Amino acid sequence: MLSKKAQYALKATGYLAARFNGGPIQIQEISDKKKIPLKFLESILLELRKAGVLESKKGKGGGYYLLESPEKVSLAKIIRIVDGPISMLPCVSLYFYKKCSDCEEDDCKINKVFIETRDATISVLENKTLSDIIEGEKK
Repeated sequence: MLSKKAQYALKATGYLAARFNGGPIQIQEISDKKKIPLKFLESILLELRKAGVLESKKGKGGGYYLLESPEKVSLAKIIRIVDGPISMLPCVSLYFYKKCSDCEEDDCKINKVFIETRDATISVLENKTLSDIIEGEKK
């Protein structure tokens, strides 16, 4: 299940994507328009800035903005930054692999099903970008 944090991250970056090239957007505006608690949003945007997805500008006319065009930022990237693994089991994660303590992976049938699930999910999320979620956003 997608965490609330990841949902908010997608909403906020979608809002910024819809206004790409329009200059920095103040965090209060994003919070108000997308109904995201301000303090929670601050920590999410800071995390995305540290990961190189966003940049911020201080002072008058300041705020947050995307570093790359919305077509270049995959949904998988945003989710991984704020949530970590996309896979449902740690033993099938591509970037956050961790062996299950009570399992023999070579004989595990659950593992094999969730590898397929992971691959299908990642295929969709890697090929969908912020530009795919901004349709319907008013500029």
